[in-house]
Amino acid sequence: MTRTERPYGAWTSPITAELVAEADNRPSWPAWHGDRLVYAQALPGEGGRVGLFAHGADGPVELLAAPWNVRNRVHEYGGRPWVSVPGAIVFTNWDDQRLYALEDGAGQPRPITAEPQRPHGARYTDLHPGPDGSVWCVRETVTGDRPTDVTRDVVAVPLDGGEPRTVLASHHFLTVAKVSPDGRHLAWLGWNHPAMPWNGTELCVAELRADGTAGEHRVLAGGPQEAVCQFEWEDSDNLVALTDPTGWWNLCRVPLTGQPRNLTPLDAECGGALWVAGSQWFAQLGDGRFVLLRGGAPVLVGENGITELGGLADIPVFSPMLAVRNGTLYATAAGPARKSALVAVDLERGGYTELTGQPADLPDPAYLPTPESRMFTDEAGNDIPAIVFPPANPGFTAPEGELPPFVVHVHGGPTGAVAPVLSLEFAYLTSRGIGVVAVNHGGSTGHGRAFRERLEGQWGVVDLADCATVVAALGREGAADPGRMAIRGGSAGGYSAAHAIATTDIYHAATVRFPVIDMLRFAEGDTHDFESQYLHSLVGALPGHEQRYRDRSPITHVGEVRDPVLVLQGDEDAICPPEQARAFSSALDGTGIPHAYLEFAGEQHGFRKAANIITSMCAELSFYGQVFGFVPPAVEPIELRK
Repeated sequence: MTRTERPYGAWTSPITAELVAEADNRPSWPAWHGDRLVYAQALPGEGGRVGLFAHGADGPVELLAAPWNVRNRVHEYGGRPWVSVPGAIVFTNWDDQRLYALEDGAGQPRPITAEPQRPHGARYTDLHPGPDGSVWCVRETVTGDRPTDVTRDVVAVPLDGGEPRTVLASHHFLTVAKVSPDGRHLAWLGWNHPAMPWNGTELCVAELRADGTAGEHRVLAGGPQEAVCQFEWEDSDNLVALTDPTGWWNLCRVPLTGQPRNLTPLDAECGGALWVAGSQWFAQLGDGRFVLLRGGAPVLVGENGITELGGLADIPVFSPMLAVRNGTLYATAAGPARKSALVAVDLERGGYTELTGQPADLPDPAYLPTPESRMFTDEAGNDIPAIVFPPANPGFTAPEGELPPFVVHVHGGPTGAVAPVLSLEFAYLTSRGIGVVAVNHGGSTGHGRAFRERLEGQWGVVDLADCATVVAALGREGAADPGRMAIRGGSAGGYSAAHAIATTDIYHAATVRFPVIDMLRFAEGDTHDFESQYLHSLVGALPGHEQRYRDRSPITHVGEVRDPVLVLQGDEDAICPPEQARAFSSALDGTGIPHAYLEFAGEQHGFRKAANIITSMCAELSFYGQVFGFVPPAVEPIELRK
């Protein structure tokens, strides 16, 4: 193919915003219902609802048509939304947050929980079959008008629609209780503020009373500085759990009496941050064998150690939602040139079969960036992992001597992480000549507790410094144009982007998506209950550190912004409420700084609707073009006000 010379950013690409939106449909929560493999899947083209499908010989079979939306909002991030019970699938429906049963052969689901007096006043998640034919789950109940006015308990919900029965309520935050094989004991995870579940959780066990409730519990593992993120009963006398007393989430056997034993003594992460209730990083195979996600990739664990699985090189990153049946692992996986898809992995011979496939219009791989996993080092000797996604397009080349503009992507969490897998959102930029570097700054998961704890008390410092180290290195190498650097991020990453553009001179543009803008307001209740005390560890305990909160808040420094800003926000966001983003944008009015604010109706924390994904991607590209001096083809310019 003959290459056309054209400035970076002005290249044409077959990776359209429509393709980005269409591909934002990752399958999730695979499990078996009878002889059918069932899974949930996001549907951006249907307003972002989550459908329920069964894998069939001729492709997916939809089990629940619109308007059913298989999603819940416990902790505002939701969790396991469906479960198989004899003769039915029980699921949570977004619109009213009630539980419904779809009986085999029935046309329409029927509700099995009452309509709450307050809209979304009772939410359910982490659904599991109970020992008495009911569904056991975590119930979150809204008790007042403040975001923190909620209680949680584990309940047994009868399938006939009777009143849910409380099984236990030991902690402010809980996972569902699981019953031992002999029916004598319950086990669950619990934690309390100010801890987040990756700081410290407790693996609890109690006797199951005759009335179906938990007796007095005791703690088998976990504590203030140890976080158990998943457990399962191995037999009636032993549990198996992912916990991190060594500083790494390893798989341990935890007896009801006696000391835990580490089955995978590795300086490697085999678990993760429990943002989503019901997440699974391991599954049991029987006979003391397990399949485990080590660093995101599945391995086999047995009494003889760890066995690698072959044939998975092009899909090395798996989501922590696993199902196992007859020697096959079912999960969602992705790779450098493959977007997330539901796969079936042969655990005996290796290799995999893709069940949901790739987009029909996925372009030639030559248009996709090849992710480069890099390790940068700051002046203090700290390692900073990052993934570089360089510009790639077989049809174009830049004028001699021109360096590409680059965008620093800051992930959310800030405990999140970016993996070296295909992101069509990034490819939308790189195929047009704009490089992307995703920085796994201090605080990210995947590198052990000590790396996560680099951010304790240092949010707004370490994240910005690590990104700056990466930017400086790319500039020195001649890989990026230091005069055309942008920063982007959503949620916690949106905070970092806003704070960086306001307090440093490294970046020349910022795309700020559903951000934290006023730290003190956030910490004093302007967010949901789950994260309402999160900043106690990230910034400092309150009362006592109010000035630190003010000093690190983008709203404090908005008058110091000297470069253009694009702000993108959902109007129903309960995690980072739109008032914060609006205030930041409004404060830029009349300053002479080019900026734009786009608010999307019906969106929560992140964008799920295809039309809004398309609009946000086109706006971001137009924004970079106006700031960095190129004209993106076939993109309507966004109006920047001053």
